[in-house]
Amino acid sequence: MITMTNVTKTYKTGDVETYALKDVNLTIEEGEFVVILGPSGSGKSTLLNVISGLDTVTSGEIIFRGETLTNLDEDEMTAFRRKHLGFIFQQYNLLQNLNVYENIQIGSDIGTAPLDIADLLEKVGLEKARDKYPSQLSGGEQQRVSIVRSLAKNPDIIFCDEPTGSLDEENSKKILQLLQNLNEDYNKTVIVITHNLGIAEMADKVIKMNSGQIKEVTLNKVKKNAQDISWG
Repeated sequence: MITMTNVTKTYKTGDVETYALKDVNLTIEEGEFVVILGPSGSGKSTLLNVISGLDTVTSGEIIFRGETLTNLDEDEMTAFRRKHLGFIFQQYNLLQNLNVYENIQIGSDIGTAPLDIADLLEKVGLEKARDKYPSQLSGGEQQRVSIVRSLAKNPDIIFCDEPTGSLDEENSKKILQLLQNLNEDYNKTVIVITHNLGIAEMADKVIKMNSGQIKEVTLNKVKKNAQDISWG
């Protein structure tokens, strides 16, 4: 699905050149649940940003289903993200003046083959909250709304940047269970970056990063259910 070959990303300040990514080679298969682990500054966020086209590479090649993303211009990349990608961040980024249904509809409206919003709300247990506003929801409920908004346009890949970073263990595991269900029920490729080692236990593929390089890639022969992973 995604192949990265010799991908390097550098930032230059004056005469000083810093490597955020250095000679990264990686393949992500269709329908995989991938967890990217690493400490702050390890390059995991940069890796997510260049895979998703939120940032450009300095050198190297990224291919998605035969299309070379690193050859696309800014407008073409924007169209690609709109069609194929969904994003879930630590901050929910919901519009406070719109209710739950209307927030999700923003995501649905930009999809070419959107999923049914009512069905999605039922799947995440928020069907009774469709007319509520974000201020009337708990943190866990708001994160579920942001996930449904991302899924509504029916993306091929869902990128998650520390999606449980601001939640307690109970709500975090509910969110992770939801992501696991989306991966299994809809065959969505899910890529999660996190510093939480426990989340790696539910992944198909675990990528460990440090100093802008992939240090280890492991495949889990047995995946844990989100509710059963270690925490803390």
